[in-house]
Amino acid sequence: MILFPAIDLKGGQCVRLKLGDMQQATVYNTDPAAQARSFEDQGFEWLHVVDLDGAFAGHSANGDAVEAILKATDNPVQLGGGIRTLDHIEAWLSRGLRRVILGTVAVRNPALVIEACRKFPDRVAVGIDAKGGKVAVEGWAEASELGIIELARKFEGAGVAAIIYTDIDRDGILAGINWSSTLELADAISIPVIASGGLASLDDIRRMLEPDARKLEGAISGRALYDGRIDPKEALALIKAARAKETA
Repeated sequence: MILFPAIDLKGGQCVRLKLGDMQQATVYNTDPAAQARSFEDQGFEWLHVVDLDGAFAGHSANGDAVEAILKATDNPVQLGGGIRTLDHIEAWLSRGLRRVILGTVAVRNPALVIEACRKFPDRVAVGIDAKGGKVAVEGWAEASELGIIELARKFEGAGVAAIIYTDIDRDGILAGINWSSTLELADAISIPVIASGGLASLDDIRRMLEPDARKLEGAISGRALYDGRIDPKEALALIKAARAKETA
């Protein structure tokens, strides 16, 4: 079980959005590289990065900030937002990313995702962002008619490293993870699922460690970490204790 701290990039700064609205952005750090170092120093093992401008523009828009993050941390980094072609995927992976996250292109061109998984085994994740139970695309600005499980099942057996499932209706408002929808998805597919959107407190961490949620790869935390609602030391201690219990 992994707790992924999030760095969302807008205009080269580390921000958090409310309900996926670019007009409701709170700046938490003007130096994303320093934020990445801080997360590593706190004991986190991974880093989740989203190029928000890139998600809306359809191409990478915070490349300098991402490269600075990669130089600043030894932790593996997964990046989403505006990655839409095989060339984009290869370019980012060659710069040191552990995983790319494909969202809009997974809806528009699932064959590209499958090809990317073949070329780059275990280094491609799919981001499924849902609003009102339907998959959203183009930086959450557009809704599709696809259901969450319907889209995820397109990639069964393709070698997708993980599905990152975000409930946009809970994102950035500390409403708690949508556990019912997240676990329903995890039960429906064999691909590991990472929960995102709304993680609010240590209660969510404890819920993530319950037996029925152990199938998840982990969860992503943003605002709750930045606002101090989750103490990193306590959260990581809970996860470490759960891991020790599993291996005992």
